[in-house]
Amino acid sequence: MSTHKKKSYRFSVVIEQDENGMYIGTVPQLRSCYTQAKTIPALYNRLEEVIALCLKAEKDLFGGIPEQNEFLGVQQLEFSL
Repeated sequence: MSTHKKKSYRFSVVIEQDENGMYIGTVPQLRSCYTQAKTIPALYNRLEEVIALCLKAEKDLFGGIPEQNEFLGVQQLEFSL
């Protein structure tokens, strides 16, 4: 019987919907950590999987997990170029 205790993490996730109705979830604190799905419940499942993969990559490639910053909010800005 394993006594290994799982570590808990808390990350902010940005969820958007594209022009085709797909939901896209991005974890800004982890490099290249994003996924997409047709429904929000499916997106949550995929986010759990991709976050686990990204955490492993952060440990293996960069020597650790980035600090977990406090989420303050989101701003939507518009630019004319």
